[in-house]
Amino acid sequence: MSQAARTIESEDIQEDSADCLSCASSNNISSEQTKETPLPWDKLSVLLAVRLSEPINATMILPFVYQMVADFKVAKSPKDIAFYASLLFASFSVCQTMTVMYWGRLSDRIGRRPVLMIGLTGYLVSFLMFGVSRSFAWALTARCLNGLLAGNVAVIKSVFAEISDDTNRARMMALLPLMWNIGSVGGAAIGGLFADPVHQYPNIFGDVKIFQVFPYLLPCLIGCSITVFGLAMGIFKLEETLVREPPVRKPTVSSSSLATEATALLPGAETIKQHTVWDLLTPTVIRVMSTNVVMCLAVAMCDQAYPIFAASDPSDGGLGFASRGIGISMAISSVAVLYLQLVAYPRLERKHGALWCYRKGQIMLIPFCLALPFLSMLASRLEASINSQVVLSMPSTWMNMTADELVLWVLLIALLLARTTGMVLAFTSINLLTVNLAPSKSDLGFMNGAQQLAMSATRIIGPVLAGSVWSWSIKHTFLYPFNSHMVWVLCAVLTGLSLQLTYKIPDSVNTFAAGSCKPQSTEQV
Repeated sequence: MSQAARTIESEDIQEDSADCLSCASSNNISSEQTKETPLPWDKLSVLLAVRLSEPINATMILPFVYQMVADFKVAKSPKDIAFYASLLFASFSVCQTMTVMYWGRLSDRIGRRPVLMIGLTGYLVSFLMFGVSRSFAWALTARCLNGLLAGNVAVIKSVFAEISDDTNRARMMALLPLMWNIGSVGGAAIGGLFADPVHQYPNIFGDVKIFQVFPYLLPCLIGCSITVFGLAMGIFKLEETLVREPPVRKPTVSSSSLATEATALLPGAETIKQHTVWDLLTPTVIRVMSTNVVMCLAVAMCDQAYPIFAASDPSDGGLGFASRGIGISMAISSVAVLYLQLVAYPRLERKHGALWCYRKGQIMLIPFCLALPFLSMLASRLEASINSQVVLSMPSTWMNMTADELVLWVLLIALLLARTTGMVLAFTSINLLTVNLAPSKSDLGFMNGAQQLAMSATRIIGPVLAGSVWSWSIKHTFLYPFNSHMVWVLCAVLTGLSLQLTYKIPDSVNTFAAGSCKPQSTEQV
């Protein structure tokens, strides 16, 4: 073989070796890789306990935020309550957007564990502040502080990627939205069942003065107790997963070219370096982030619109539910989460890939958005019974539902189940796709931080836009789709746009780039 051919071949092998530093041998692929590695439940149990606090605290306010803003008397009219409620909800994301990239990048430097502990402490303090809010300004301040310290989700995604491999990464990543959904169920139920306990349970809490002064403190205390549990688990059992590579002595100028080439061929001979932002922003990354932004904007609008829609009077295009009814509907609709996350999604992802699952999830969200507001027509026929909350006051009275009430609840839960299924498919997939795009494990913190930044930005715009569109639409008497359906039609359009963007994404995103190895030439040099 000529010297030129030898040089070219050596350069090719050296490039492949740099791309596969984590592989012991790129020539041999063990059959064990095709068998799924058992999940490390000793580590996962701690991480899931840490993760649970955020969704509980985030969704707990949804059932009572409308009534809370009404109690603050900051809105000039009932039709303006939705706007102020959306501001309160969006303030968390405004502040999270400012810091989430910092927390992700900081975890790449000082480690995952200390950043997670800071985040949990922030959740604890800020949510206690929110529970004792007696004015809109105080509640807004507490939500902002919560957002500034909320960087845990991006860091936990990085930890999951670091403790997983190609055979179990999909199943492990499915646990993240699983915990979000479980936390959302628990948060909605806690918020709906324990808000304003003096009036909901006068026989138990009627004489408790602290809950007379702070009607929304009890659900916040319950949420804080879960945060304390996660903090304790993190302090005593959470292990650091960030591996810091020791510096490698560079070859001297006097070293022979043969020695330099041989050194480059050795696994782990080079230190894995973080890529620059511009290196990471490839066309595929930009496309994935773009569809993620549009989809998350639609979901953020739906998340804000549903409690407002459910709490508004049927005459304004809503359902007329009180906090209890909103919490129960959100909790019941998520009963399928365990099966979807632990059984259905991993099977679908292994068979079709994360990109296919992402598309199917969005396809399911579109009919939900278009069909849900039509339930207000049925609620209008039941306005008196719905407002009195007789059916929802005690579980023993649920069997006394009229036929119209039963139809309303069956249709509502069916639509919310479809939404839950779509959310599981979409968000589990986008989490997996984001991790797959990281060219090295040292860039996982940045990639997950960038995704969380995009999601946080949409959670700023989404709630405010949903609240503003809802308030505007019910103040006017325009025809469909510019009536109370307008916010839901806009959500469906945005989801359709996000779906269209996915067809420009290559199937290569289904592969974990940081763990993939390209086979090298077996020719001797």
